[in-house]
Amino acid sequence: MRVDTWRLYPVIALAVLAGASAWLERITREDDLVPGTEQSGPDFIAHDTRVVGFDGAGQQRYELVAARLEHFPADSTTRLHQPRLQMQGEDGATLITARTADVSPGGEQVDLAGEVRVRRPETAASLALALDSETLTVWPDAQRARTDSPVVMTRGAGRAVAQGMRADNLFGTLELIGEVSATMPPRRQGS
Repeated sequence: MRVDTWRLYPVIALAVLAGASAWLERITREDDLVPGTEQSGPDFIAHDTRVVGFDGAGQQRYELVAARLEHFPADSTTRLHQPRLQMQGEDGATLITARTADVSPGGEQVDLAGEVRVRRPETAASLALALDSETLTVWPDAQRARTDSPVVMTRGAGRAVAQGMRADNLFGTLELIGEVSATMPPRRQGS
């Protein structure tokens, strides 16, 4: 018995189509088994940035300027390079600088690192203040700051060295933590 080969063409085409479908299903299933790679680098970079925060009455409370800003989507943090944070208080402006800073999602917390410098100029009501440390955490809206790194603070002619510091501008308190060594100038007679 003789079989016409032209009748086998549909069967061959169906076999090729079934093989291609099985191959396509196999390669797409293997892609599903590969764990997703999470982006570790920044998804957004900006240069020469400026962020300004205001209080409920519309008065400027702080200004944050950075040479470079990088946003990391993995944890939604923002890294600032060469940040300058100027906070407005009742007793004048305070300037804080560092090499880098990480800003939490929402901007409630700023973790400064590397040559952190805090400067408040002298006013009629208070002496000049300078504080140097390697790290400092600042909550701009709450006007609080703290560090567990060693600090050197000068206020007028007085100087103090401590193992850490906590400050609250709303209540006007500054607490030096750990072993503290302080040099205070003598008080003038009649003052």
